[in-house]
Amino acid sequence: MLNERVLLSIETSCDETAAAIIGEEFTVVSSVVSTQIPLHAKWGGVIPGIASRQHVLAMNGVIREAMESAGVKPDDLTAVAVTIGPGLPGSLAAGVSAAKALALAWSKPLVGVNHLEGHLFSAELNGEKIEFPAVYLLVSGGHCMLIYAAERGKYRLLGTTKDDSVGEAYDKVARELGFEYPGGPVIDRLALTGKERYALPRPMLDSGYDFSFSGLKSAVRRVIDQGDVVTEDVAASFVAASMEVLTTKLKRAVAEYHPKSAVVVGGVSKSPVLREQLGNGALGATKIVFPSLKYSTDNAAMIGAAGWWQFLHNGQIDDHVGMIPRLSLPIAE
Repeated sequence: MLNERVLLSIETSCDETAAAIIGEEFTVVSSVVSTQIPLHAKWGGVIPGIASRQHVLAMNGVIREAMESAGVKPDDLTAVAVTIGPGLPGSLAAGVSAAKALALAWSKPLVGVNHLEGHLFSAELNGEKIEFPAVYLLVSGGHCMLIYAAERGKYRLLGTTKDDSVGEAYDKVARELGFEYPGGPVIDRLALTGKERYALPRPMLDSGYDFSFSGLKSAVRRVIDQGDVVTEDVAASFVAASMEVLTTKLKRAVAEYHPKSAVVVGGVSKSPVLREQLGNGALGATKIVFPSLKYSTDNAAMIGAAGWWQFLHNGQIDDHVGMIPRLSLPIAE
């Protein structure tokens, strides 16, 4: 017997086919993720056509597993939530099409969710509550931004990347060192055993809230091109430079806006170096919040949490709304 209302959520913005059953209090009843990493690894990155086809192939099984493991039937659902953007057009289309079909067949409201906002909710799954006002640092393979939220759902963009995201820089540095996609987790593991031996730049460290990582990536390449490098030390030097930029910008935002919470989300939030540097009272009285490691990368549970918020405050989406590949985070005036 379910103790709260639940919805089905679907996430297919890139290369993960995911479905989840999420309670109204952001309780994760079930969460299933089918990864495509082995299919894309030999190409060194995500191939959009392969990703969209695989979503179609995996969709029914992932949704069925999420519902069966949660012990729910269509009649138990309050709504269906789905990522509508941003993301790869073909990937988004696969998820939106499936969600629309199910919502129609089951006579359920359909809720459209912004993938970026989903990440902001990822830290609140299974009980953690964010105190507002809050500052969010969203760092992933596709995004790098600082956001101020005076209250839930009211966002002000403080800064974003001018070129590469930090996660993208991670993967490119890994490729330069000869590691397969996705190389970000490998770089973090190597950095734990390496030394910060190589002098690397900290782009835009002293300037506002915007980011730039292309210059850092190029500097790493120049170090590697010199030859006779210690791989672990290159990784440690790159991670040290990246984390100093991220933590400095976040601390700057905390000092200026005095939030009750500082929330770090996205795939790069899994970095053990980043978590260590922001621990032990590094932000003073401001509470630091990270998502669980399993909810840091793309998943449908975070889409379900954001979906509940959207459903309760904005209702269902128009039947004609489809995917929006370049969807931005809603910014309050």
